[in-house]
Amino acid sequence: MAQVESQATEHHGESLRRFMRQHPPFDRLPEAELQFLLSRGQLVFYQAGSVLFSPSGTPVEHFFMVYQGRVQGVRHEHQQDHVQFEIGLGECFPLAALMGERPTRTEHVALNDTFCLRWARDDFAQLVRESEPFREFALGGVSGLLAEVGRQMQQHVAGQLGSDFSMAQAISSLVARAPIFAMPNATLASVLAQMEASHVSSIVIIDSGRRPIGIFTLRDLRRRLVLEGWQPEAPISAWMTPQPITVEHDLPVFQAALLMAEKGITHMVICRNGRLLGVLAERDIFALQRLNLVSLSRDIRCATRIDQLQSSRLALAKLVDQLLARGAQADQITQLIARLNDQIVQRVISLVSASHGAPTRPFTWLCFGSEAREEQALHTDQDNGLWFDAEPDETEAVRQQFLPWASEVNKQLDSLGLVWCPGGIMAGQRKCCLSAAEWRQRFAKIIHEPTPEKVLEAVIFFDMRAVQGDIAGVESLRQTLLEWTQQRDIFRRILTEDALRRRPPLGQIRDFRLSRGGDHPNTFDLKTEALAPIVEAARVLALTHGVSSVSTTQRLRDLASVDGLRAVDAAAYEEAFQHLQLLRLQLHQEQQRAGLALHNRLNPDLLNPLNRRILRECLRQVQRLQRDMASRVGL
Repeated sequence: MAQVESQATEHHGESLRRFMRQHPPFDRLPEAELQFLLSRGQLVFYQAGSVLFSPSGTPVEHFFMVYQGRVQGVRHEHQQDHVQFEIGLGECFPLAALMGERPTRTEHVALNDTFCLRWARDDFAQLVRESEPFREFALGGVSGLLAEVGRQMQQHVAGQLGSDFSMAQAISSLVARAPIFAMPNATLASVLAQMEASHVSSIVIIDSGRRPIGIFTLRDLRRRLVLEGWQPEAPISAWMTPQPITVEHDLPVFQAALLMAEKGITHMVICRNGRLLGVLAERDIFALQRLNLVSLSRDIRCATRIDQLQSSRLALAKLVDQLLARGAQADQITQLIARLNDQIVQRVISLVSASHGAPTRPFTWLCFGSEAREEQALHTDQDNGLWFDAEPDETEAVRQQFLPWASEVNKQLDSLGLVWCPGGIMAGQRKCCLSAAEWRQRFAKIIHEPTPEKVLEAVIFFDMRAVQGDIAGVESLRQTLLEWTQQRDIFRRILTEDALRRRPPLGQIRDFRLSRGGDHPNTFDLKTEALAPIVEAARVLALTHGVSSVSTTQRLRDLASVDGLRAVDAAAYEEAFQHLQLLRLQLHQEQQRAGLALHNRLNPDLLNPLNRRILRECLRQVQRLQRDMASRVGL
């Protein structure tokens, strides 16, 4: 039952004011608007188990904020009660129903003895009309709060780095001058004279429709002069690099820098609808961004010793700080870490081959798990394997040739901070050094003769990517796996049951379920308890619906497009995943700056009220996704 204690300003005025100022959106409201709420609100007590409001035929009557206690949202479906969410200290509800002027779809019940601040629907509507920050909050809901957390996180890191630039802005914003271009029949001498007069080191060769067909740089000239000599009357089409890498004008700066790093190029041609717009040199990014992604990538590719790669790994941590300060998204940062780690793996393979002898047969270096999904943070371990071609009667002999070499690659990666996999998923282990036929047989046995033990051991293999070697062959196997899994209900069921064993750390009494002992008391593991359940649920649904993408973010998006998830739900799950990833990245950066060993354990008590609230909401989305998965797979 409900009992109105008093008008909010009677007896509790100053304490309520302080309380509301600690929680969004009230922390940003002008004093007059806050005073309006204090004068119009009521402090209401609800005994444990009492109903605040239920689904009915009329719109909800009140706007609530939890002052003490907890409120649970329950839906009655198929003669069963399903807990949808819990609402804790400082949280407001029911925003969606109030904004839509509709009944609620969920019964709201006091989980324990609870006090709420309560306002009439008309007071809520008046504030939405007259207060911009309150209106933004009401319209944005959790997405708005996540955006605010992102701004705070960016400002925190930017205050340390002096950031003044956004990584999300369009690449065209860096183009400061009109492009210098030439036609393909222009002579080498005339083009060089044009470049000298314009003080540029590169020129784009275009066709009659202003579409780029080549690029010529002074570096190209120096390289070819040694081999071919001076040819002033030769057409520039004979000296240009054909089919230059081009990007559209609205590509984010981050993606452009990543592409330059991946391709090892120093100039990028920018187009608008396929027509030349401008040229960007790597120094343009450096000068404006103070971002050394391209030079870091070059240092990795040119390293001649393992210790030089160690310096690159340290530089990568500083780069993550820069990206956080410049507003890069979590998936952009983890993608960058994975791509640069790919380059480190490729360079280690080359260095080990030079010092210990190169393999005599073609091979493919596989990665699994977070690296395959391009979701790596700084604190990560190795999950890799080796794929080679061999006839059945020679497979074991070929494997024995590969194992010492692969073990040395694993050893050197470990020395660089890509630590040994505790489960032994490494190319230097016999079980992960297999012929192409053996990999196919291994997957077939897991899928067609599944047991919980086999599925648990091999689930990591279903996120697979080729770092170097036969990319097409690996992709062909992945497509085969999708076809097999769609035909095997029992395999998907076991995979789903395994995914449901890992539950997010939401508490019944306290906000979070935390460890009580060990090296990190009062914490939970962000990777295994919060992120892994999203990864696993997205994987199950992707395999169920034939979605071939590997990254969790892309899987969620693709699932929405094939009706594997509702679009609104997929967006909410993606937001939660991205925020949890940002929290993990931020945690690692703080540990790195403090000189601590990197780990994934987070103490929620160290977060401010806004961050605690968003963390709790993200974990609720994890719960919803698990229920969604179980329902769609038939559990």
